[in-house]
Amino acid sequence: MRVPIVLTLALLAGAAWADDPDAAALSLPGSEPQSAESAKAWQLFAEGAVGRSVVRTASLAEEARATEQLSIDLQIDAAPVAGLRAVLADRLDINWLHRFRQRSEVNTLKEAYLSWQPRDDAIVDLGRINEYSGVAIGYNPTDFFRHGALRSPVSVDPTVIKKNRQGSVMVRGQKLWEGASLTALYSPRLSRAPSSSAFDLDWGATNHHDRGLVIFSKRLSEDLNPQWLIYKDQGESPQFGMNLTRLITEAAVAYLEWSGGRSPSLSNEGLGPQSGRAFHQRLATGLTYTMSNKLSLTLEYEYNGAGLRAMEWAQLPRASLPAYLRLREAAKVAQEMPTRRAWLLHATWRDLLIPRLNLSAMVRRNIEDHSHLSWLELRYHASREELALQWQRNAGEWFTDYGGLPLRSAWQFSYRHYF
Repeated sequence: MRVPIVLTLALLAGAAWADDPDAAALSLPGSEPQSAESAKAWQLFAEGAVGRSVVRTASLAEEARATEQLSIDLQIDAAPVAGLRAVLADRLDINWLHRFRQRSEVNTLKEAYLSWQPRDDAIVDLGRINEYSGVAIGYNPTDFFRHGALRSPVSVDPTVIKKNRQGSVMVRGQKLWEGASLTALYSPRLSRAPSSSAFDLDWGATNHHDRGLVIFSKRLSEDLNPQWLIYKDQGESPQFGMNLTRLITEAAVAYLEWSGGRSPSLSNEGLGPQSGRAFHQRLATGLTYTMSNKLSLTLEYEYNGAGLRAMEWAQLPRASLPAYLRLREAAKVAQEMPTRRAWLLHATWRDLLIPRLNLSAMVRRNIEDHSHLSWLELRYHASREELALQWQRNAGEWFTDYGGLPLRSAWQFSYRHYF
């Protein structure tokens, strides 16, 4: 595996460690809400957007399309009685094309669960929970519950995708000690097939197998607090994971996220029987640097050992176009990299020029086929409103990772109001 593990481990050794709390059409939502934060038990916002996109049609011609969107997002986090917490998060996305002539809609039940805390050191949760983990930004090898979770592609920004996907039905228990924690969860199979119906709860997308996950964190010293994970999917070998972060200076943080285990390659998973299993490793490692002017830059290297090598990826569409399309769909559902190596550059600049005006930007580059995605957002936060201007472009040759996507470019203006 040709990845800079030696360099990363050298950076991680002998320094302070810290926990990190953690495609699609052009995004309608944006960055995490800031100005609308309050002590209310509920939050409701509506967001409307207009834009224009250039897409590649079935005839391989490029066509400009006017787009309109409306989203309604409700979040409830209440404590009806002492020791009991109720959480509900739901989102409705309505999309139009050609000036409201064609309409499509999808509802995503992101979370709906009850949380009981019988003691200060124990918590039990039951219901639909959006369980995600990982310290990387663009690619999360330890985010084992991402498969099938993206019902509505609300953004290409990975920091937004995780919080706007549908959770899995599960029972989750947490035990806390001085400087340590243990989380164990079980997610049962409820349905075999996902649903495309707009208002379906879509159990088959997130609860198609029996699955379990154990997460253990232990503060070994004041400066060392790693996290280990063990994940088991029905009929598959256990997968192991690890998350580490390191504070290099007051302004720079290095991180490493790794998972590994016996599993089928993506080509077997998307194109044929799941045979020929081997030990595959997945890794994301990077560095985030924050300047005094509130500009944060992250450079991340991503590796998927189960993905296709450059030669395999280049030859696949020529050998079998249907096989190429099936593999792309399998990677999309799994939110997985179709090839082995990629880079990501992510930037956020808060209070740009004036207070509450934030700039976010991202470039994702596939190392195997040299295609790339570019995304830019300018967002202004007022007391109860947000205004955003977004732009996106997918570039690359035919049948590459980003060059093969129907969307070529798009821009969008949105307005969000908090009630």
